[in-house]
Amino acid sequence: MAERSFKKEVELLRLGAGQEFRGEGILAVTKALLQSGVNYVAGYQGAPISHLVDVLSDAQDILDELGIRFEMSANEATAAATLAASVNYPLRGAITFKGVVGVNVASDALANLSSSGVTGGALIILGEDYGEGSSIMQERSHAFAMKSQIWLLDPRPNLPSIVRAVETGFALSEASHTPVMLELRIRACHVYGAFTARDNVQPAFTLQDARTSPRRAADRIILPPASYQHEKEKVEQRWPAAVRFIEDHKLNEIFDGEARDIGIVVQGGLYNTVMRALQTIGLADAFGETRVPVYVLNVTYPLVDSEVVAFCNGKRAILLVEEGQPEFIEHSINTILRRASAPTILEGKGMLPLAGEYTGAVVKAGLVRFLGSYRPDLLPASGPATANGKMETALSLVAPHVQGRPPSFCTGCPERPIFAAIKLAERELGQHHISCDIGCHLFSTFPPFEIGNTVMGYGLGGAGAAAMGSAEGKRAIAILGDGGFWHNGLVSSIGNSVFNKNDGVQIIIDNGYSAATGGQDIMSSEADNRQRTTRNTIERAVRGVGVGWVRTISRTYDVRQMRDTLKEALLTATRGPKVIVARSECMLNRQRRERPLLQKQIKAGLRTVQERFGVDPDTCTGDHSCIRLSGCPSLTIAPNPDPLRREPVTKVLQSCVGCGLCGEVAHAAVLCPSFYRVSIVSNPSRWDRARAWLRNVVISALQRRLDRASEAGVRA
Repeated sequence: MAERSFKKEVELLRLGAGQEFRGEGILAVTKALLQSGVNYVAGYQGAPISHLVDVLSDAQDILDELGIRFEMSANEATAAATLAASVNYPLRGAITFKGVVGVNVASDALANLSSSGVTGGALIILGEDYGEGSSIMQERSHAFAMKSQIWLLDPRPNLPSIVRAVETGFALSEASHTPVMLELRIRACHVYGAFTARDNVQPAFTLQDARTSPRRAADRIILPPASYQHEKEKVEQRWPAAVRFIEDHKLNEIFDGEARDIGIVVQGGLYNTVMRALQTIGLADAFGETRVPVYVLNVTYPLVDSEVVAFCNGKRAILLVEEGQPEFIEHSINTILRRASAPTILEGKGMLPLAGEYTGAVVKAGLVRFLGSYRPDLLPASGPATANGKMETALSLVAPHVQGRPPSFCTGCPERPIFAAIKLAERELGQHHISCDIGCHLFSTFPPFEIGNTVMGYGLGGAGAAAMGSAEGKRAIAILGDGGFWHNGLVSSIGNSVFNKNDGVQIIIDNGYSAATGGQDIMSSEADNRQRTTRNTIERAVRGVGVGWVRTISRTYDVRQMRDTLKEALLTATRGPKVIVARSECMLNRQRRERPLLQKQIKAGLRTVQERFGVDPDTCTGDHSCIRLSGCPSLTIAPNPDPLRREPVTKVLQSCVGCGLCGEVAHAAVLCPSFYRVSIVSNPSRWDRARAWLRNVVISALQRRLDRASEAGVRA
């Protein structure tokens, strides 16, 4: 069950020539693929590009009509290897995955693909996840594009530019026999807009044609001497062909302005940010009219020397807005200008930060520095500096009153009790080395759990603890999610541990979906999927590669069982890897599925029961161990109703989903009996009403009896 369904939106993909397409960036990319006559698409989900995989899954009927093959790949390397179909055949193929980490995983296949070259267009659509909202290391895909000589498109973040980048990306790939990367930042992926659609194109050369008449070219196999020839082809044939195509089709854009002695060069994806910054200074309007000339690099690799020199001609200085580091584009433009003996001064990282996201405020500050050095007359007398000063003052006033909120698990998340159990086990056995993994479970590194020593990559939790796998002393603990397990953890973490007789403990969190990437089905999902095979259990898989000690816990909310099983794994005399499969469905997806059904039943007048938990303020001691061991967002504190006690008590908010963890962890930790469970009945039956009436009568009678006893005690 994916995070979001696009069943309604995919009907837009049927629009024909001349019709207006209105929608989100990801939908526009999908439509552009269909308009380009793509033969096959493969991909692995990951922010901010996950929705492209979801859209393609929901559009399977349309893909079938056009004869397009779509695969949700096991990982990014699998997706990249799929492009092998375009090496010998005029087949257009596209793959998609999360930026730099996906490129890292796919690097072997991509390097080989770039070496052999392609006959059909090969497009790699990347979700470039860089900046303050990113969940990964701060690197760029640009370095890999340069290293393997794969052309890199970075279109302006509007729908017409994105659609054109997809369509010309295929053509550029075919013209230069080189794969092409198309990077889309998160704002481009989710930008809304419109463009004029064209008809979808059914490929003239089909996959069936390729299967029927297989082709082979020995000079495309990456073995000496062909591999040496490939390098010569890259420089002598493919690169010049790419530059000619970029120049002839004007893929880069120039927006002229009156201040002709200066200029701005910007990556296409940052165009909107630069224009907004110019607008706040008073040098541009909301429609793209600018007083400062702007050269937009919709293709950031390769650069076109003649275009760069022509833009810089007659200018005292230009400012390059290049997000991230190292400053690859700045180095290249400096080289181009020096070779051309151009006197233009290039400013870049000297005016802008060396690293970090180039937000509107950051770019504006850099523009003010640049203009102050070369055209101070263009700056308003008191505008930008005053505005920046006011912003800094406002931030300084607000900061002390805004509490930091680290990322955390969703309310009712079935992963939280696993880490509560680890904390309880460590109370008895002491601290252990814990190797974490990519996924929701990485939130365990934050308070209140603060568990985990290292993170090395998706599915590499077990591999990250490999050096600690000796049979001597305390056993190390490794954590994997089910998404990472099927991504590459089965071999890299579990298989490696079996092969090397690792004596550690690995906990595989099986919540039924690839929850961290948007809730897509995976091999171990319980849900039926008409397009893919599910219900392949993780326990059967790990036993299949040789793990002998395996325990499956089917309800992670049972904190006592989780704790005792973990203690058994850490203390057992059995040598070799120990695997605990902790199963409970992702609560977020469960709520997405059950809440609409519940609302329908209530509206239809059917009897429904919802479980909720609460805390008795008279019983709560106020030590808040439940919060420290649970961390549920629905747990908070409230003033103590007892005037003789000052400690705030625990309170359960209405966001509670009734998972029961707070009560379970309280009992497992032998804390307090203050938690209680209530059943909220909608559309109660006669028996429900009678039972509620009887309970109220009994409780009221007992309460009156207590009140009388209290009064008697006071008088005495």
